[in-house]
Amino acid sequence: QVQVVESGGGLVQAGGSLRVSCAASGRIFRVNAMGWYRQVPGKQRDLVAHITNSGDTNYADSVKGRFTISRDNAKMTVDLQMNSLKPEDTAVYYCNARIVLEATAPWREYSYWGQGTQVTVSA
Repeated sequence: QVQVVESGGGLVQAGGSLRVSCAASGRIFRVNAMGWYRQVPGKQRDLVAHITNSGDTNYADSVKGRFTISRDNAKMTVDLQMNSLKPEDTAVYYCNARIVLEATAPWREYSYWGQGTQVTVSA
């Protein structure tokens, strides 16, 4: 069974920093792309940052220059360092991992989500 578990988050004042982490575990052949998404009540879940297993990254325009995504392929983890936080960054942050379970063709990829972690930025 595969699990994707987030940690970190919490409450911080505007201008502060937080780090959220995510770890995949279980019977996994390979973790492909990993990403962080966020969602506020009543709105859709939006991409925050994305990283491939070769280290290519992309970010939402709203977080460029403030957030940094990184990963450890051996540990199957992905981190999101969030600096210069703003109240509008307040959301539940979700980790997503695209995982290949079997070491044989067709190497089908499955999408797994974590349970989410709350990030609250006070003004």
